[in-house]
Amino acid sequence: MLYDIPSAVISLGLLAAMLLAMVAAYLIGTHSQRRTTDEGRSQTTAVQGSMLGLLALLLGFTFSLGLSRHDSRSVAVVEEANAIGTAWLRTDFLPEEIRSAAKDDLRRYTRLRLEAAEVSADQHQRRKRLVANAEGAFAELWTQAAAHAESGGGPAAVSYAASLNDMIDALGARDAAIERHVPEIVLFMLFGTFILSGAMLGFSSGLSGSRPATPVYLMLGLIVLLVFMIIDLDRPRRGLIEVDQRPLAALLEAMKAQ
Repeated sequence: MLYDIPSAVISLGLLAAMLLAMVAAYLIGTHSQRRTTDEGRSQTTAVQGSMLGLLALLLGFTFSLGLSRHDSRSVAVVEEANAIGTAWLRTDFLPEEIRSAAKDDLRRYTRLRLEAAEVSADQHQRRKRLVANAEGAFAELWTQAAAHAESGGGPAAVSYAASLNDMIDALGARDAAIERHVPEIVLFMLFGTFILSGAMLGFSSGLSGSRPATPVYLMLGLIVLLVFMIIDLDRPRRGLIEVDQRPLAALLEAMKAQ
């Protein structure tokens, strides 16, 4: 539900919802000021502190979850580049009549994988098409390797086939890492706690008869910035924080040079 909405829109919407909740709760607190006892005010302050502590816990947990997802995607890019590079080197073991075709298919496969990684997440059809084309290029490579092995390719053919197997495993692992996100229920829990914390700050200020001070707004702005970073980390193909594709790009350039 959230993945197709830009991170900035979600963050600004969250900030607006929090400010509205704060203003509404402030008006309620001001209206209830005369009927509230000192004990009620102390209870409100205690609940406010607990709510802010829960918000800090959720922020830390969700940020750690998003950062670990981002790291796993970065590792998956390096592993796939290494797997393709190994297969590229082992094409030298192939007979001359199929070596050139295998190298061409590997170049095409690497280019398609790089293009698929650079496609924005909202371009679903284009990404599916690029992934399908990459799988087609791999199918050609596997057919060549199988035919070579059946014709008595020996240990070299087995070694090349094993590298292709590692390559398709790396493809599956990387695509799975891209589709692995922070559960939306966790994000909704974070958003709800954020809005309720803003309401508690406004209500507490209304009971005390003073408007929220400037540091309160600075804190809320910082929290919104952290939420933006969490959402952006969880989106590997859109936003400001992107997964580094240089290992694949460098490999493709090295292939083109040969």
